[in-house]
Amino acid sequence: MQQFQVRRDDFATHRIVDAPQATLEDGQVRVAVERFAYTANNVTYAAAGDTLGYWQFFPPADDTDDTWGMTPVWGFATVSESRHADVPVGERLFGYWPPAHQWVLQPERISAQRLFDGAPHRAKLPPTYNAYSRVAAEPGYDVAMDAYRMLLWPLYVTSFCLCDALESADYYSAEQVVILSASSKTSIGLAQGLAAADTAPAVVGVTSQRNTQFVDELGVYASVLSYDAVDQLDTSKATVIVDMSGNSALLSSLIERLGDALKQCVLVGMTHWEAAGGQGVAADPRSNFFFAPSHIQKRIADWGADGFASKSQAFLAAGVKQSAAWLELTAVDGLAALAAKYPAICNGTVPPQQGLIVKP
Repeated sequence: MQQFQVRRDDFATHRIVDAPQATLEDGQVRVAVERFAYTANNVTYAAAGDTLGYWQFFPPADDTDDTWGMTPVWGFATVSESRHADVPVGERLFGYWPPAHQWVLQPERISAQRLFDGAPHRAKLPPTYNAYSRVAAEPGYDVAMDAYRMLLWPLYVTSFCLCDALESADYYSAEQVVILSASSKTSIGLAQGLAAADTAPAVVGVTSQRNTQFVDELGVYASVLSYDAVDQLDTSKATVIVDMSGNSALLSSLIERLGDALKQCVLVGMTHWEAAGGQGVAADPRSNFFFAPSHIQKRIADWGADGFASKSQAFLAAGVKQSAAWLELTAVDGLAALAAKYPAICNGTVPPQQGLIVKP
């Protein structure tokens, strides 16, 4: 059984490890990981691994000094061995997995639609990430949508939550929403949602020069600027920044130029993790870090689990319909092939229209 691991203190460094197969205990199931998506979002998990606990989900093999970790991924797995009466062999699950051939779960809180991993080391981690959907029980489940779901669901659910949070705040009375790292899929999902909302301000996308044409042709941004042309932004307008990049130098410069016109700065991702750093941005009272799982739990409390699922799935369905026109699904066969692609993922040079689907 192999695992794809990265160094926690230098996650551009990676390795593939042969791990022993654990013996199942009563109440546990073993799953074979079928396929998962791997995107810049997974690099964000690594960048925030210590801060937000992402390294804790899947303890790696052959790591005696806490040097290595496994960045969580979203995908599908099949139960290959079961010692739990309510979870049969052959059942397919969608959720949070390690980039590995297999894993062991300890199912609890089992319903017809979902189950949770009750492993002790996950007890204090966000429930959103511990839940697994039993896909055979989903109304209208379509296996043909699996690739889009594993690739876009974890990104567009954040987009959905951002749209909901901004709408609830009446967009902070802003005249424009500026999205940094506009070519990221989470940014695109957010721009799609804002473009569809009657009351939302105009959306300005900021991206690299090589991606400006792609972003502009999406048709969901009112205007698009490259990073080296960001001085063309109209700083007289009341503005909300949604930062997916984590580039503190760029963000600090924008905050300074906007001055009192900046109404809110929402810190989300770290697609430019190599440029992250500095405390000035986070210290600004108009800045806040957005953690989607917390918003999900809030809305589940407000709407109920089924209500949240209905609203978020409708958002995802609309996003998939728009994204299918530009999204290129790329198969990656094996963890060694993922390792070969990994430097490009870290460097941000994977074309934004490409979606990597790994069959471990």
